[in-house]
Formats: sequence, structure tokens, C-alpha cells
Amino acid sequence: MKERSYNDITIHSWEELIEKVYENSYRSDINRYRTSFVFRGISDKGYELKTSLERNCKDNCGLENSILRNFIKYARLGAESEKNIWKVLAIAQHHGLPTRLLDWTYSPFVAMHFATFDTDSFDKDGVIWCINIERMHEVIPGKLRTILKRENAYAFTTEMLSEKCSNLGDFDTLSDNPFLLFFEPPSLDDRIINQFGLHSVVSNPTIIHDEILVNYPDYYKRLIIPKEIKLEIRDKLDQANINERVLFPGLDGLCTWLARHYRPLS
Repeated sequence: MKERSYNDITIHSWEELIEKVYENSYRSDINRYRTSFVFRGISDKGYELKTSLERNCKDNCGLENSILRNFIKYARLGAESEKNIWKVLAIAQHHGLPTRLLDWTYSPFVAMHFATFDTDSFDKDGVIWCINIERMHEVIPGKLRTILKRENAYAFTTEMLSEKCSNLGDFDTLSDNPFLLFFEPPSLDDRIINQFGLHSVVSNPTIIHDEILVNYPDYYKRLIIPKEIKLEIRDKLDQANINERVLFPGLDGLCTWLARHYRPLS
């Protein structure tokens, strides 16, 4: 991983973690506790925010169009879905195709799960990335900001994005400077609903999210979860029913949860 300076906050306890993910969540304009942050949990703090496309194709992200073209050809998505490239990307990401998308969640507890579910990484510090979605959307191109304002929305839908960007070429050329935004996928199944998920996308598939975020230090923070407290957080999440059985409904999720839950730890 390249050496970069991040806004890191080291967490020392479960109580401090809860405090930090909900810090400054009170909104005086609506008199409610509604945080503006979205979250991504990773089991190893050393991992960059690389997409599956970047990890799979490395320096050949120009293969993106070929991958998507063949996905559409063989997936039989239906005419309506094929017309919307953002819906195509969301479906492809959901089923494991290498894409330029990253998965995020509105739920800090779901992010905690993904930071602590991998027992093989209990010897490494985990991390929860926290991005202020409202602030990040202040620096996207004006044509897109206008849509969010009109819809009074925090994040885009696939339909909202397709208004101005019917293809990735349109999206990538909206600005000379690469930008990052968030959009919500269609509710394809219970997995997306239960994970309270959304996606981020950068207007250049060769640029990792980190390279953009470090230019906006006031818009994000990283909560470092030391390996010494991972087990405590994991067990308390399981007690709160935040686990694979709930987040991945079906027999696969059930079996993954049971295997982890009953795995002895040295």
C-alpha cells in the first residue's frame, strides 16, 4: 500500500466505537439523530479502497467495457435493465463481476461486521471508513448536484444517474477532475435490503478512492479497530444479531455464520 496520511482515530473499546460512529449525528434542522456518514468495514487496515475491477485487471482497467459487454450479452437481464448502465453495474457487482463499484452501508453496525467477520485476520487491525456523503456530493459536477437538490436526496438512484449519464463515457467526461459519488442499487433481494447497502463510483476506473479522499480531509475519517478488541466487538455484534445469517439470507449465510460461530480461537 502506498504511504498516505489518513484521518485515523484509534478505537480503544466497544463504547468508544459506538460513540465515534454516531458522533455529531444530531441534526438541528430536522431535530433528529441522522448521521451524514456512510461506512465501509475492512478486516485489514492496510487494504486500499481498490475496486474489484482494479484488483482483477490491475493496469488494464480499459477491459471494463469488454467485461460489461459480455455480461450484458450472456446475463439475459431484460431490455429494461440493459438500457440503464447503472442498474447493469449494480446487478453485476451483486453477483461478483469485477466492476468499478465499491460497496458501502448506511449502517455502522454492518460495517463493524465486515471489519471483524474474518477470524483469519484477527491478528491484524481492522478499519471502518466513514465518509460524509453530503460533503462529498458538494464537489461533484453541478449537473449532478442539481438532480440531488431536486429530489431532496442524499444519494442517487440508478434512474437519477441515467438522466445525465446514460453510459460510462458520459459519466467519465462530466469533469476534467475525477470525482466520487454514491448511489443506491435496486432492491434486488433481501441481502441488499438487510445490509442497507449503497455503492460508490469514481469517474475514472483507474483511480482508487483513496487518491480522491485524501484531497478532502474534512469529509472522511478512519476508525482503526486494534486486533486486541476485535473479538469483543465480534461477539457483541453476534449477540445483537448482526451476522452472516442475517446479512446473507439463505443457507449459504447460515452455514458461514455457524462455521465462524463455532470455530475455536487460540
